[in-house]
Amino acid sequence: MRVPFNRVASRTAVDSARSTLAALTVSVGTVGLAAAAARPGLLALVDQHAAAVRDSLDGDRTPLTAAALAGYAEGVRAAALEHGWTPPNGSVDWSQPEWLLTRLVAVCALARALDRH
Repeated sequence: MRVPFNRVASRTAVDSARSTLAALTVSVGTVGLAAAAARPGLLALVDQHAAAVRDSLDGDRTPLTAAALAGYAEGVRAAALEHGWTPPNGSVDWSQPEWLLTRLVAVCALARALDRH
């Protein structure tokens, strides 16, 4: 039995997006979301970033997808790296997190919400 090419490519893209989001969650999402749960101010900041990401991806008109979130996160991260940003080595001070880390944690929060639906 042969599978049409478009189905294979689609499945591979979904798997790739989910893999990207899983790696992001491991690197900053789990710790960042735990810190946000313990700090109401950080939670509000993450929520604001999540709303901005949703707006950027036109999430009010079209459902967010893992591919859209993964692409957004990779784009933001790539742009930051091009401008000299370096990922943190070790623990992050979540009392005053960098804009980029907060944005990436927001992507993780949105991805987590996708998994619940």
